[in-house]
This record gives sequence, structure tokens and C-alpha cells, in this order.
Amino acid sequence: MANQPTDAVHSAMLNTTSPSLPTTEQAAAPHHAISSVPQATAATQPSVVLRDYQQHAVRAVVHYFRRQSDPAVLVLPTGAGKSLVIAELARLARGQVLVLTHVKELVEQNYLKYCSYGLDASIFAAGLGRKENQHQVVFASIQSISRNLAEFANTFSLLVIDECHRVPEDTDSSYQKTIAHLKSVNPNLKILGLTATPYRLGTGFIYQYHAKGQVKTDEPRFFRFCIYELALKTLIDRGYLTPPQLLDAPVLSYDFSGLTPTLQGFRPDELAQVIDRQKKITPQIVAQILHYSQQRHGVMIFAASTSHARHILSLLPAQQSALVLADTPAAERRQIIENFKQQQLKYLVNVSVLTTGFDAPHVDLIAILRPTESVSLYQQMIGRGLRLSPGKTSCLVLDYAGNLYDLHQPDIQEHAPDPAVKPVIVPCPLCQFQNEFWGKADSNGFVMEHFGRRCQGFRLNENGQVQRCDFRFKAKYCLECGTEHDIAARQCRQCGVDLVDPEKKLKEALGLKDALIFAPHQMLFSRHQTDKGASLKVSYIGAEGEQIHEFWPLKTPAQKKAFATKFVPSHLNDRFAPFTASTIDAVIAQQHRLQAPAIVIARKEGRFWRLRDKLFAQSFATPIAQLWQPSSTANS
Repeated sequence: MANQPTDAVHSAMLNTTSPSLPTTEQAAAPHHAISSVPQATAATQPSVVLRDYQQHAVRAVVHYFRRQSDPAVLVLPTGAGKSLVIAELARLARGQVLVLTHVKELVEQNYLKYCSYGLDASIFAAGLGRKENQHQVVFASIQSISRNLAEFANTFSLLVIDECHRVPEDTDSSYQKTIAHLKSVNPNLKILGLTATPYRLGTGFIYQYHAKGQVKTDEPRFFRFCIYELALKTLIDRGYLTPPQLLDAPVLSYDFSGLTPTLQGFRPDELAQVIDRQKKITPQIVAQILHYSQQRHGVMIFAASTSHARHILSLLPAQQSALVLADTPAAERRQIIENFKQQQLKYLVNVSVLTTGFDAPHVDLIAILRPTESVSLYQQMIGRGLRLSPGKTSCLVLDYAGNLYDLHQPDIQEHAPDPAVKPVIVPCPLCQFQNEFWGKADSNGFVMEHFGRRCQGFRLNENGQVQRCDFRFKAKYCLECGTEHDIAARQCRQCGVDLVDPEKKLKEALGLKDALIFAPHQMLFSRHQTDKGASLKVSYIGAEGEQIHEFWPLKTPAQKKAFATKFVPSHLNDRFAPFTASTIDAVIAQQHRLQAPAIVIARKEGRFWRLRDKLFAQSFATPIAQLWQPSSTANS
């Protein structure tokens, strides 16, 4: 319940005991943003009862900030009730709380939810005609507060940022300048972000680590941990959101394949040009929207440009339709939106202005007539139609722009390397973390191929510091010191030697006139004895009888070190266990732990072939079969 004492919250865990929740105890109670408080009194007793997942989110925040000070994120889908979670956190806070967001509609929405507890708060938002900061809790727009930082000498203990995916890493941004000012007043400020879409176009995830023990990015992020995440599908399955019904309409789609996205998405002028060249399709698309909307009550149409939106509006029933643009006067916009909410209008056309801070639960058809490279924007557009409303059983989604995102599986942010791939689960042999990669699986779910490079898992050591699993599914090794690297690395981080791309080596070898290239069918280890002493003989045997050998003396410490650094790392199959064999007999006894290279390249010297390169499958970014068919190639 919403009025549950936070002593109980303190002992609660995030779903289950997670190794990713920091355990480092922080400073004394006065610095806690959220602390134990008595049972709510009759005067402050909230009439709202939180849903269980909202309670879990609140508990996760309390649990985290008792042990950690790094900025954190809650991920709650559109319609999950972020405003209620914010209100409960503000109610429980011991010190002063500042709630920031980027649009006045969300400032007002969050303020009203908090007031529903019977409490009062300040609003600091020019767009709402109020600039107050005298209460314990202040709801503000980032535009207003960033221009008036001198008025905020308050010692806030908790900063809550709604729609926090809009917070850039750039220290010159309004958000970062505001945060820097608030932290200069209180260095112990706790910062919490809430969003339904925790990623930014061009940079990926806005946080670095997830509470389930997963590394989301190797790049530092302002928000360090995602401490709670609720899946959209969970809310739909439990009846808290309306199920989306996606109807693909490829026969009536715009062709945006010629567009090149930038870090900010598609260029508006290029979008407008593409639409203008294909404007004959628009009447057919609108006709289909009208057909499918006959039994629908509220239709939102997302257009690609202002001219496109006006063209769409001209094809809709005039008395039932309206258009909202970025430059629509505020009073006119409010009236249009109010008429739409009251269902005096059925069709509402817009260009990227009604994706957040807009709540019309009766919307039951979303028509997307613009492309987007942003998963966030795609989810926000569809999210406008997922809220519950009396008599509403589904929200029909018509996509005329070829946006191929899976609404329920947005986690993998890299583009799929192949249209035939899908998300697959690949356990790490070292830490057992269940990685999610792009890959291919058979009808029984067995993973045949995946495109993951490094394990995404991590754990916290006894000091609460993150230790990432260092297992790499794909890697290449320095031939001088044996250091393991990502396959994209160009220089050894240990000894500075340039690392050669195996794909480049293969292509160069295929162009040589005196090269032997084959895929070893067998790799055999044996003792080789000569007058100069014994050595380890490694034989690579091809399917057509080709044979290439290399020899490793293992007598002196220097010879053993050379074998351990130049041979073992790339050949070691089970890299999660150390390979300590350093004598000929010991290596032969452990040869089952060593893998053959995928490709052997030899060059002719006189009458004999001499080994020049060994290429391993885990070092290739592109599947070898796409580069070369594994059969013997002898160029002479």
C-alpha cells in the first residue's frame, strides 16, 4: 500500500536478491534523500493505493539510495503510473525534493498526483504562470529553473527527473548545469531518473549497469544503474494497459529506404522531399485509415513534416479533425486537445509534438506515417494508445513507414546484422550470466549462431565496486604478449603492437600467388626429437591431406613463456580455466583443451610450405563462410 512505512521498504529487495544492487553503506541519515518516516498521519494519509509494481519501484529506490549515491534510473512503461511513483517518493522524502521535467503538461500532471495525497507543493514553470519554491517539494520545468538558478539556493536532498532519457551527457546542457548548481549546494544530492524509454538515438542506453547484473554499455554514463524495470508486456498481460494490435500494411507504405539517418534521426528536409515525391500514396493511406477507424473512437496520426500533416488533414473529415504543430499557439493547442479528449474531434494529426505529456485514454488507433531510427520515439507514439478506457479492448497500430521494431523486445539496441536473426539467450561459461544477443536458433530453440562479442554480466565485489565478467565470445589476441582484445581493437593495450584484422589477412592471402589456404580437419600434438633436442610438434591436417607443422621447444623459461603467450591464448578452447601445462608431455595430455584454427595460411619457401598465419573463428566479425568456402586453396 502507498502508506507502508519505509522501515519495511528498507528491508525489501528488488524482486529477488540481486548481486547488482550496490551494498556500500553511505553517510549518516541526514544525507539520505529518502529515509524511514512514521506511518502517514490522518492529515497526510493518501487516498491512493499503489499497485504492487509501483510499490516495488519505490522500495528499489529506498534500498538503493541507502547504500549508493550514484544517479539511478527507474524504467516504467507509458501508462505504468510514473506520476504516482514520483508522488510517493516525494511524500516519503525527509528533505526537500525537486521534480524536473521538460514540458509543462508533465509538471502539472506530477504536481496534481502529489496533491492527491492531501499535500501541497510549489510549481516553478513559466508556462503554467507560477514561479514558487517555498514548499518542501517543488515541481519545475527545466527551462524555467535553468534560467533562474540563483533563486534555488535550497539544499535539496532528492532530485527526480521525469523523462530522464532527455538528459544529455553534455556538461553545457541545461540539465547538467542545473544539476551542477544543485550539487554545489548539496554534494550529497541523490538523483533519480524515470523514463519509459532508457535509450538515446546515437548513444544507446542512458545507464551503464542493470540491476539484473547486466552491463548495458562500456561507455560511462551519467546514470550509473537501472535499479528497477518493468516490461511493457507485463502491464498488458496483467490488464493494466490495452493490448496493441499491429497491422502491417506493406502494400500501402512509403519507401524511406533511401534516407540516411544522422545521430539526431532523419533530416526533416529529406523526409519532406521523400514524402513530396510519393504524395500520390497519401490519399490511399488516409482512405485505409478511415476504413479501419470506422469502429474506433480516437485516432492519432503521426506525420513526417508540416506539409505532409496539412495534406493528411485535408483528406480527413473536416468537422472531426484537427492538426497540432510545434508553432500552434498555446491557447489554440489547449482547445484542440481538450476537444479531442472530449471526443468532439475523432482525428488528431501532429508532427512530433504529442509523444510525451499527452494523455487521452480513449485513443484506440495509432497511424504512423513517418519513419524513425529511435526506438524511444516509436514506443512513445504507440504508447499514446495503450491507456485503459471504458469499452476499449485493443489499440490498432497502422505503420506506413516500415518501422520494424518489436514493441516488446527493445533491449537489443544494435541493428540486426542479418534480417533472419532474432534475440537468443546465450549463457556465459564463466559467470553463467544469461546474455541476450542477436542470433539464429532452430525449431527447438537451440542456438546455432550468435553475434555477441563479450559477456554482458557483472558482479559487485565486497567493496560494492562493479567487476565485469571478462569472458569474450569473440576475441583476437596479440601475437607478442597474448593479451585478449575485442575484435575491433587495432592496437594491443598491453604492449602497443598493431593488431592485424584477420579478415584483411585472409583477403590478402587469397590474392597471393604462392599461398596455401585450408581449414584444418585435425590438429595433432606429438613429441619431435632431433639432435638439438626435443620440441612439441603441432600438425594441422586438411581434409584433402594437406599438412603444415609448427614446432615449440619447451625447455627453458623463455621458451615456455613464448608458448604460453604466443600459442595458448588463441588456441585455448575453455578460456574460463587457466592453462598451466608447460612441458611437452603435459601439453600433449591437455590437448583436448586446445582448438584448431579455422584457417591456416602457408607460403611456399623453396620446395616446402611454411606456416605464416593462423586465423580463428572467434576473431572474425563476419562469418567466415561469407568470406571464403573452407576448402583447400593453393595459389601457384
